[in-house]
Amino acid sequence: MHDRRQIIRAAIAAPLACALPGWARAATPPTDDVAMARFIAGLPKAEFHVHLEGTLEAEMKFALAKRNNLSLPYADVEAMKRSYIYHDLPSFLKIYYDGMQVLLTEQDFYDLAYGYLSKAASQNVLYAEMFFDPQEHLKRGVPIEAVIGGITRARADAAKTLGIQSQLILCFMRDLSAASAMEALDAALPYKDKLVGVGLDSDEKGNPPEKFAEHFAKARAAGLHVTMHCDVNQENTLGNIRTALVDLKAERIDHGGNIVQSPELVALAKSLGIPFTVCPTFSGKVMDDGQPINALREMLDAGLKVSVNSDDPAYMGSEYITEVLVRAQKDSALTPAELVRIERNAFETAWIPAEQRDGYLARLDAYAQSWDLTA
Repeated sequence: MHDRRQIIRAAIAAPLACALPGWARAATPPTDDVAMARFIAGLPKAEFHVHLEGTLEAEMKFALAKRNNLSLPYADVEAMKRSYIYHDLPSFLKIYYDGMQVLLTEQDFYDLAYGYLSKAASQNVLYAEMFFDPQEHLKRGVPIEAVIGGITRARADAAKTLGIQSQLILCFMRDLSAASAMEALDAALPYKDKLVGVGLDSDEKGNPPEKFAEHFAKARAAGLHVTMHCDVNQENTLGNIRTALVDLKAERIDHGGNIVQSPELVALAKSLGIPFTVCPTFSGKVMDDGQPINALREMLDAGLKVSVNSDDPAYMGSEYITEVLVRAQKDSALTPAELVRIERNAFETAWIPAEQRDGYLARLDAYAQSWDLTA
């Protein structure tokens, strides 16, 4: 008897494959940079590691500041972009937090989220799970209903007009107090139907995952999924990955590249089927005895389930997922089949119903076959 999901996927893929233009159906696997860029641009994608506040482009900051009668300490957009100079996580976070000050109203959060979703849809992202940082907004007096309400309206409108589906992940900011994180969670739980999970981000130094054990337990009891940042080359990196996997039962690890330094942890993550959301632009290199290791390449070679993501594109040269994949393909010597595998990993580990997943995988299969690749 045929597997029900295989039948569904075949039925969905068939009309999609027939709908492809002749030039696409006749394509062969890309062998040069131009063909590879075209292949990556058309690849059906998912994104799980993108901070909405990190998609706040300088142009939108100026527009929101004007709307909210705020002044910015920059002459123009280019001057603001030139100020985005950082050398480590703390120096990046200072710029990132400062940028949020223009976000004050529900409409601001709508514009922020719709702007990202519009850009993602233009790059053939079919589905996204987006982070947001409510503590930073609550401490400025912005009500949680404005934050979640604006993002939720944008998600609905983007699904209707752009065809991109999305969900929302509330992140605890680990460099703020545990009490602050709990206040944010309690404020958000009345809107838990608008959330899919909780995460953990910001400065890891002195803020291990166990600081938020109670928060994760409460969120999980409320029916939310759990993911956690384990940034590369941080204090006690491997210990924090172990805590996240073993003690806190994380379902996903964000970044996590240092795991390749521990065969034991690699084996554990594989046995648990843990996916990793890798962001090559910001955290692509793991330092081992003073030498850089390509994290994405090593994680793929170790057999880990990785996806590629843009992280905070507005502060990283405005490189969104297509540009990130183009760069990663060169830096990590990714084959077309590996690029398909990366997106398969993403769709397979998305927090979505089986039928929705089958539809995405069918589209990925059809696209891979149009390039004469085995999906």
